[in-house]
Amino acid sequence: MVILLNDDYTPREFVIRVLKTVFKLSEDQSLRVMITAHTKGKCVVTVLPKDAAETKAKEATDFGAQEGYPLLFVAEPEE
Repeated sequence: MVILLNDDYTPREFVIRVLKTVFKLSEDQSLRVMITAHTKGKCVVTVLPKDAAETKAKEATDFGAQEGYPLLFVAEPEE
């Protein structure tokens, strides 16, 4: 699964853009994921096979880094 970790620097609008672009979430889904990560510290974005989750987490994290943000997505095994 891919998890979004909250940070205090990346603008909310940018997080939503990454969620829509990389994970193909709707505006509403992206907003819910972003708000959950903001209030709880992290949020599951999607559940994928291990290799796909790792690829998507890196792609989304790299997207943030290219814009100078510390946005972080991690891949973790399902519980």
